[in-house]
Parts: sequence; C-alpha cells; structure tokens
Amino acid sequence: MTSTIMTGDVALPPVRMRARHYARCLQGIVWREWLRFLGQRGRFLSALVRPLVWLGIFAAGFRLTLGIPIMPPYDTYIPYEVYVAPGLAAMIQLFNGMQSSLSMVYDREVGSMRVLLTSPLPRWYLLTSKLLAGVAVSVLQVYAFLAIALLWEVEPPWWGYISVLPALVLAGMMLGALGLLLSSTIRQLENFAGVMNFVIFPMFFASSALYPLWHVKDASLWLWYACEINPFTHAVELIRFALYGRISWVSTSAVLGYLVAFLVLAVWGYDPARGLVGRRGRAE
Repeated sequence: MTSTIMTGDVALPPVRMRARHYARCLQGIVWREWLRFLGQRGRFLSALVRPLVWLGIFAAGFRLTLGIPIMPPYDTYIPYEVYVAPGLAAMIQLFNGMQSSLSMVYDREVGSMRVLLTSPLPRWYLLTSKLLAGVAVSVLQVYAFLAIALLWEVEPPWWGYISVLPALVLAGMMLGALGLLLSSTIRQLENFAGVMNFVIFPMFFASSALYPLWHVKDASLWLWYACEINPFTHAVELIRFALYGRISWVSTSAVLGYLVAFLVLAVWGYDPARGLVGRRGRAE
C-alpha cells in the first residue's frame, strides 16, 4: 500500500507501507494496552469481582428458583452456577470492550490514537489492532475467572479450556467492535458513561446469560424476540458451547455477522471525511 503525506501545501514522496510497518503498529498498540492494564490493578480486580459476586451470591439465591433442564451443550442436569458461568465470562468481555472504547474516546482527542489515526496506515487496520489489544486483555481476565470458578464446581472438560479460546477471541472482537462504534458517536467522556449503562445492562439482562430463553418465552414473547436478536445472547451461547467442545453454528454465524457490521460502521464513523467524527469536527 502506498500513501502520500501532506505537509502544509507540500506533498512528500509517497510512503510504501510494508508488512513490518503493520507488525510494528500492531505490536505497539498491543504493548501499550498491556502496559495500561498492568498499571491499573484495580481494573483487573474489578473485572473479577463483578462476575464472582454474581456467581457467589446471585447464583446461590436463584439455584432453587430457576431450574435448568437437560439442554445442549449439557448432557445431564447441571447446577445453576455451571449455567451462568459462560454468561459471566461474556460479561467480562462486554465490560472490557466498553472500558477499552472509553479509553479510545480519550486517546482519540489527546492520546496516542490521535497520532495513529493521522498515520498512513489504513484506519480499519488501526481500529482492528485496537480491538485485538483489548481482546488479549479480556481473554486473560476470563481465564482467571474460570480458574476461580472451580471453587463453585464449575468444571468443564479440560479440553474445553482450549476449545473456548477461539470463541473468546471472536466474541471479544464483536463486543469490542460494538464499543468502538459507540465511541465514534461520543465526543465527551461524561456522555460515554451514560451510554455504557444504557447499552450494557439491557444487553446483559435481555440475554441467555442468567436464564434459559424458554423461561423468557413463557413470560413474554416480545422479550424473547429481543433476546434472540441480542448480539450478547449469541456471544454467550458461542462461549457456552465452546467450553464443552461443541459449536453452535447459529451463534457463530450471528457473532461473525455482528462483528463485520459493527466494525464496518465503526470504521465509517471514524472516517474524518464521511463519518460521525468528521461531521462533529466540521460542526465545531
């Protein structure tokens, strides 16, 4: 790929982007995300405390209320803690994706992404690199949660810890792409916090994370339809099946479709010529 850099009214010679430039950019973005993560120990602890509170308190209170019949991917009756564990793992990725996008709002204005977004590298590559960096952090948090969840007898087969990795990457990228899309519409950090609450909690509760959808269908058909088209529902089911070495083709296809849609819209939103960021800049 060849790009022309403008300096004032003078066009510098075209710069040819090679594989090493792309690799160095990806390495820098991932490394910066890791340094930020290591410097924020409270972020790691809060990512674990939130799902563990649900697992230790909420699951104990609802164990006898919400019966879980034999249903795929389970071959026998399971405790409620086992059922909610995949949804709580997906919740970690959802919150991490939103937090990563929150930092993107700051970085876009005064941080490193402000410089990167003006580089000759394609915008879609920069945003995808940001996604991968956030996913790498969220995958570590999920595995730490699954290790602690052994105390509640959440024990998938040993090969499930390997087969779930692609599902975590795919689900994390989809949820992170949604966060990037939201961040392209927000300019001030204060507004993004409100948007996060408006998006996170409806997505989490209107999904199969806490209860089977047949419970929801018996109560409200319209709510069941909303749960069925909820991207988070398919992220949860993708992780649930992968933990037991199985594939939910419906959820896999849905997560891939949502990922492509969210990422395309996020790239468009960050395009200074056509997207939402450019429109706000011209309005100011």
